[in-house]
Amino acid sequence: MTKDLDWNDLHRTAGPEGVREQFDAEHKRANERRKKEAKRVNGPATDDDRPFDEIPTAQTKSPREEPPPGSEADYGFDGSGDQAGETLGATLDVHDAGDDTEPPPPRGWLLGNQFCRGFLSSLFAPGGAGKTAVRTAQLLSLATCRKLTGQHVFVRSRVLLLSFEDGRDELRRRVLAARLHHNIDLSELKGWLYYATPKGMKLAELENGSRKRGELEQWLRVKIEQLKPDIVCLDPFVKTHALAENDNGAMDYVCDLLAMFANDYNIAVDGPHHTRKGPATPGDADLGRGGSSIRDAGRLVYTLTPMSEDEAKQFGIEQIDRRFYVRLDSAKVNTAPPSGIATWFKLVSVNIGNATELYPAGDDVQSIEPWKPPNIWANVSSVTLNATLTEIDKGLPNGQRYSGDAPAKDRAAWRVVQKHCPDHTEAMCREIVRTWIKTGVLINDSYDDPVERKERKGLRLDTTKRPT
Repeated sequence: MTKDLDWNDLHRTAGPEGVREQFDAEHKRANERRKKEAKRVNGPATDDDRPFDEIPTAQTKSPREEPPPGSEADYGFDGSGDQAGETLGATLDVHDAGDDTEPPPPRGWLLGNQFCRGFLSSLFAPGGAGKTAVRTAQLLSLATCRKLTGQHVFVRSRVLLLSFEDGRDELRRRVLAARLHHNIDLSELKGWLYYATPKGMKLAELENGSRKRGELEQWLRVKIEQLKPDIVCLDPFVKTHALAENDNGAMDYVCDLLAMFANDYNIAVDGPHHTRKGPATPGDADLGRGGSSIRDAGRLVYTLTPMSEDEAKQFGIEQIDRRFYVRLDSAKVNTAPPSGIATWFKLVSVNIGNATELYPAGDDVQSIEPWKPPNIWANVSSVTLNATLTEIDKGLPNGQRYSGDAPAKDRAAWRVVQKHCPDHTEAMCREIVRTWIKTGVLINDSYDDPVERKERKGLRLDTTKRPT
């Protein structure tokens, strides 16, 4: 691939399969370089040293070929006839950075900056916030190569979803709700979305006081080698193991097992996680419950939190309806974006059409759709903004100046904004004033109040910063 060819350009010209083929070619070249370097340092490679896609297995189909045809039994993962794939050996190679004459392949992003090959991801969310609905829609986006959540799909991806909380029928209801809401035909999912609902199987468990790999670890390796997924989602993380959740050593052990899947098979691995008790702050890296090792192991950790009371006021949402709106934030301490530019979703109820004589109403199941908060600056002309600023700068008829402080009443500058923008809520008008103060359009300056007969603070306009 030429160095100036962008992955998005390739997607537009060659389609998702072209991107998939090119990515695999880049990955193969990187493996070849690594193999040559290992041979130079350590001698000829054994099977344990070779990349996964070069190790002979019972499955001869390439991971990137079209998905294998299957019956309904295949979707149920009955495990009959399956054989365990070979296990990669652990080696430690030392490389000379001066020999790195070629750049490494680009990271294998799948969906926005949510999922990436070789990385662990997670979504921290309190109960009832819509975590499963969001993840289901994101995984369907990958399986169909459609922007169902408004996030960019880099390449169509094969998905393996494991639900440890819901039974098979409940998981089918959730998938059906998303399918109906986003008008997805079954043919779009055939061979691209696989699911299972393991019960009683664990990645890690205790035996005589010692940690050990559980039955799920080997079972999952067999399924990955059989189905060749690009991403595996284990929902929720807490149900994947039988170790002490607050023990950092134990959680590090579990996360290492997940990381090995990501590294051994060059796939994305996702483990949505519950939050601790207490207020849920958007973007709080410590929001997840249990040991901090869970947070530290995930390279792509996000939070999902319901709309707050203040945000509802700002966006003009009725308090009774704010529970239907949730925001997605990168879980980095003190880096949560302002609510107006966070990624938002609206929770919707979908009747899945499964009515019977006994249950004539059928089931209503939750799904999600992208939602954008109202833009406080939209449809407000520069003429209107300048008229508002002129009136604020002029002050009140009694000689007092307007104030941007929250307790201000008669001198509240937001009232002037609402006078000129009557369709804006109080919260939206206050946000406009705060923005003007923050950017220096309005200056909070001292003046002699002729009414109170004392010095106080009031707003004046910096005429050099008027909107144009």
